[in-house]
Amino acid sequence: MLDSFRQMHRPGDPFILANAWDAGSAKMLVALGAQAIATSSAAHAFTLGRPDMGTLTRDEALAHAQDLVAAVNVPVSGDFENGFGEAPETCAETVRLAAEAGLAGICIEDTALPDDAPYDAPLAAERIHAAASAARALPRDFMLVARADGLLTGHYDEAEATRRIQAFEAAGADAVYVPGPPSMEALGRLVKATGLPFNALVSGPFAQFSRAEFAALGVARLSLGSALARATWRTIHDAGQAMFTKGQFDPLADALPFATVNPMLT
Repeated sequence: MLDSFRQMHRPGDPFILANAWDAGSAKMLVALGAQAIATSSAAHAFTLGRPDMGTLTRDEALAHAQDLVAAVNVPVSGDFENGFGEAPETCAETVRLAAEAGLAGICIEDTALPDDAPYDAPLAAERIHAAASAARALPRDFMLVARADGLLTGHYDEAEATRRIQAFEAAGADAVYVPGPPSMEALGRLVKATGLPFNALVSGPFAQFSRAEFAALGVARLSLGSALARATWRTIHDAGQAMFTKGQFDPLADALPFATVNPMLT
């Protein structure tokens, strides 16, 4: 099953990596057709009553990942933020611990959390090299995805994002991920800049595009990040506003019946 996760990454034929936030959401997504599940650091933080951006510990992320691995019979990938430390050795140790937790792979980003500024480019590449070396030393397959987050955070431009993913490829990453490009055209240029499978984030303005349109750019994987979790929070938000400001309960009328939910959780 873990070997099959790598085989899912086919440029031009992207699969949907569905980000879950607990065992129930993971099981429901698999019942609806998800071939693989991912954690979401933001969505996980929300379940703990915390904001996003570096509020999780590595132990918390590992325990959460183990819960999802135990809940489903498909590969699970971890959104492991910046590898939970600046040092390359820390990133390598995070890879080893993630594999022990049963994950099929993880993402490591180049943001120096809890700040949103990026690591210097040489250090960012060194961190990925250490993580990739640890992944290659494991007794079974493990997908290391290197994230360049500077477009998302506004700290660097497309040219720098391109240099970084090319450096990550040279450092041994198995795939790359650049969330937040300004357009589909920019996304297409980034995909072409590397020979590695490319993960695209389907969130915000990119949610208007279809799987076929991402496929035409050569994307290999479509992840949701925290978008699905935030859509769920939107339901709570809108229902809460109706209830507590207007005394109305209309949003609850469309709640899924038990007959639909229960079979997906058995």
